Amino acid sequence: MLQSNGQEKNKKVTQTDNTLSRLASIGQIAAGIAHEVRNPLTAVKGFLQLLQKEVSHSYLDIACTELDQAISTMQDLLQVSKPDLEDESFIAINLCSELESLLYLFQDQIYRIQIVRNFRNSDEIIYGKRNQLKKAFFNLLKNAFEAIPNEGIITIDYYRMGDYVYVIISDTGVGVPKEKLQLLGTPFFTTKDEGTGMGLTQVFSTIYQHGGTIDIKSTEGIGTTFTIQFPTEIKEQLGVINLDLQYVNGQSFKEFFLLNQDRFNKLFASESKDTIQLIEDSKYQINAHDIFDKMAKLLVEDRQHELIMLAKELGQMGAKNNVPLVIKLELLQGFRKTYWNFLHNYYKHVELDMEGFFQLGIKTNYILDHYIFHYFSSYIEYKDELLRSHRETIDVLSVPIIPLSASMAVLPIVGTLDTYRAKQVQERTLNQIASLKIQKIIIDLSGVAFMDTAVVGHLFRIVEGIGLLGCKAIITGIRPEIANTMIELGIPFTEKVDTKATLQQALEEYQ
Repeated sequence: MLQSNGQEKNKKVTQTDNTLSRLASIGQIAAGIAHEVRNPLTAVKGFLQLLQKEVSHSYLDIACTELDQAISTMQDLLQVSKPDLEDESFIAINLCSELESLLYLFQDQIYRIQIVRNFRNSDEIIYGKRNQLKKAFFNLLKNAFEAIPNEGIITIDYYRMGDYVYVIISDTGVGVPKEKLQLLGTPFFTTKDEGTGMGLTQVFSTIYQHGGTIDIKSTEGIGTTFTIQFPTEIKEQLGVINLDLQYVNGQSFKEFFLLNQDRFNKLFASESKDTIQLIEDSKYQINAHDIFDKMAKLLVEDRQHELIMLAKELGQMGAKNNVPLVIKLELLQGFRKTYWNFLHNYYKHVELDMEGFFQLGIKTNYILDHYIFHYFSSYIEYKDELLRSHRETIDVLSVPIIPLSASMAVLPIVGTLDTYRAKQVQERTLNQIASLKIQKIIIDLSGVAFMDTAVVGHLFRIVEGIGLLGCKAIITGIRPEIANTMIELGIPFTEKVDTKATLQQALEEYQ
């Protein structure tokens, strides 16, 4: 029996390896074709752009748009057959943290889809290329959300068993037909109405490059489960990267940085490629390249005050454009890593003792952390001010006093009446009565869905206050449960208030 189970397991592993090898081979062949096709397409686009300068025609615009789409598809195909970021090193990665970060990007879907996290051994790590893996899991999660047309559940399991870490993503979506399961991951195959199938191709390619396996099970109408297995022993190229940068003997770090600035920008773009792509594909109106290019110059030149002012300006801009803080943190993490790699590659040419190294580290991290602090403070300050402004608007709208004549008005109260709102009713009603010199006010309670016991007493104290201003209060639409509460609380009626069953009755009698 044990021998049979072992043979079955080995057979399954062999099948998985064959599938991954097949998909990798398909990707490499397709990428070779894509490379040959992209070059002439790019040339054709160039000539069309020259024609557009001489002749204006809608057909030329359409042709350029279609060529852009074709070139973009070719580029996607090229990326799945080779390492996505050639300068990215293998590092220790906590996949639980990365998954939490990715789920934050789907907050707009939480209202209809429940996320179940079963994270065991959450401190376990794997070694790999962080951005490649994040892109792969983003594609998997995106597919899971898109597979659920209405309401549903996405379950994510994470645990270690033996020498492997497992990540299992399950959805209660539409599922995939059994005969099409083997085609998943093949370039240009997709079960969606719109899509190229390149997302899953990138997933398979990345898992294969990290020595992992992926197993898919799906049932139409029930859902799909992706089981990903990573080995934990892959360790290579940890820490800083040795870069081939230009160095002139005796130059300062500022001179070294300026000499290699183009290389810095490319490294940062590679390190933060997925986050930058997400920004470019979304509604967020920010230019990450320009922002971090300016940040780098200010940091290198030790212009701390200007860096703080930039952080405040960008924090407010980020809040105005609703840029999630997690995106800014991702970019800052990529920037910090790239900057430290540059410091490493400079100081391998310049002698620096241990004390000097620690002083440099403390100062650099202090400045960057100070930037983050001021960015967040400015971001949160703007959001708080926006919330206060919205709250003031809501407060005004929640007490809609409607003048019927020079001396009479109606106050319809709709929804829940809690202690906070009762206070707003009190302040705004008394002020408006005094300002407009209202002699009669009809307070209609027929639209109140719920009223706290404490608020019932407060409401009738407001009526007493209205009477002190020389105004007659008429209350309409008192519901049975409110009347019961009044009786139990012993709230007395005075000659300063009248009651009517409905607003219509009050209007007929007092107008």
